[in-house]
Amino acid sequence: MSTHTETALEAFEEDWQEWHAAHERHRADPHGFLAVTHLHWLTNEATPLEGVPGIWSAEADVVRVVLEPGESLQQDGVELNPDAGKSLEFGPIEERGGINLVSGDTVIEVAKRGGEYIVRPRNPENQLLQDYQGTPAYTPNAAFAVAGTFVPFEAPRPTTVGAAVEGIQHVYEAPGEIRFKLAGQELALTAFNGHAPGSLSVLFTDQTSGKTTYAANRSLSVVPAADGSVQLDFNRAVNLPCAYTDLATCPLPPAENRLPVAIEAGEKIPYERQDQK
Repeated sequence: MSTHTETALEAFEEDWQEWHAAHERHRADPHGFLAVTHLHWLTNEATPLEGVPGIWSAEADVVRVVLEPGESLQQDGVELNPDAGKSLEFGPIEERGGINLVSGDTVIEVAKRGGEYIVRPRNPENQLLQDYQGTPAYTPNAAFAVAGTFVPFEAPRPTTVGAAVEGIQHVYEAPGEIRFKLAGQELALTAFNGHAPGSLSVLFTDQTSGKTTYAANRSLSVVPAADGSVQLDFNRAVNLPCAYTDLATCPLPPAENRLPVAIEAGEKIPYERQDQK
């Protein structure tokens, strides 16, 4: 192996180590998904919810909560507790959107998933977060960083997928597919719009899923260049929240994104789910 090649591989591994360390720090945020203590689905029946103050309900795209005297909810640093018995209202909230309220050390996520409203308290003392010891991953391998091409559809396609929680579905807009070659095979992945402008998100499974990697899904974020070229670095394939907790509503990959090759790269089954191999 030439010195130039060795240097390039070392740089590749160092970049991956830096990226993975940053991703781990983000995942272990005091109010990240590892801090979620409950997942409450709201109905039109006013109900007290464990882990949060108030009596909650949702109807006609509006979330209502009634606080008792002495109970506290804040939004953007502003105390919301009105006169005792008066209802607070939030919404409408767009699908996959949400707002954060605060009660003491708990951040309360009020969100819309699969057309339903949910309340998810996030507390830094949650045992899952306290016990988190990082996520195992494959040693970075440049063979799994491949060139691809983003091919837009004639028009974006609404794509319905299942969820980690039974009974709900997610609908994503798929602007196109990414075509690439791996392990001697011509492959393609349907891509959804990513969180950052100009980015794409790819959900997939492969022949390692349920063996060394999480069975339901993994995710990869990519940014196509102006000419459609894209770098698919599967070393940066990450687990979604459902790989760690049953209190997540993560989407499943579309059927066409179940790859017939073993992608021995990226994050593996979390320590928390090792019993599910």
